[in-house]
Amino acid sequence: MNNVLIITGGSKGIGNAIVKKYSQENYKVYSLSRTIIDVQNVTQTPVDLLNIKEAKNALEMLIDEIKKSTITSITLINNAGRLGEIANLEHINYQDIHQSVFLNTTIPLIFSSLFINQLSELNCKKQIINISSGAAKKPYEGWSVYCSSKAALDMITATIAKEQENIEYGVKSFGIRPGVVDTNMQSQIRTTEVSNFKNVQRFIDLKNNNELYSPDYVAERIYNLDISNKLVNGQTIDLREV
Repeated sequence: MNNVLIITGGSKGIGNAIVKKYSQENYKVYSLSRTIIDVQNVTQTPVDLLNIKEAKNALEMLIDEIKKSTITSITLINNAGRLGEIANLEHINYQDIHQSVFLNTTIPLIFSSLFINQLSELNCKKQIINISSGAAKKPYEGWSVYCSSKAALDMITATIAKEQENIEYGVKSFGIRPGVVDTNMQSQIRTTEVSNFKNVQRFIDLKNNNELYSPDYVAERIYNLDISNKLVNGQTIDLREV
């Protein structure tokens, strides 16, 4: 075992494409997700990431197993996320708010903490890549929870980099905004009533005009930026701008 990837939400969409790309490049890939997919050479751990105890135990067990091998590089990609209910904030169920913030922000905090702490003595390339969104910078009516939780994720990326930059065997931290990608989340957006999301026609037009990125394209770009060391510690970049 040399190059290792741990990813959350690796069974669908961008996560699924990343899993396939890195495994094809001879990475040892570990995916933590609710569902298991048909893919070879990937260790899949079924886990409900909304269950804090179950999620924490699953990652700790993985890291304990990984540390038994010789590692050249190890990467954690915090990819799992949810859009949640699309509506003005006052109309969103409190439980849905909790689940979105937990998955988009709390789990990356917890997983990053465990990753840094449990691999602190490991002297190799160590990095965290957070999958953010353009919504972290641009407010959309109906997306208050998603926009704010992704903005928080960008700050997690930046603060980890600051905290780790002068630590021996420190962890690098990067963020990526993949652009508008043809995933189930986009399907959810396009079927939203305009009364709940005034920008819905823009996303319908993007689909109709074939202007959506494919998950495979995004995975390819992330991998190439990663291995070419073009990601900047502490910064979140937009794939549409690089």
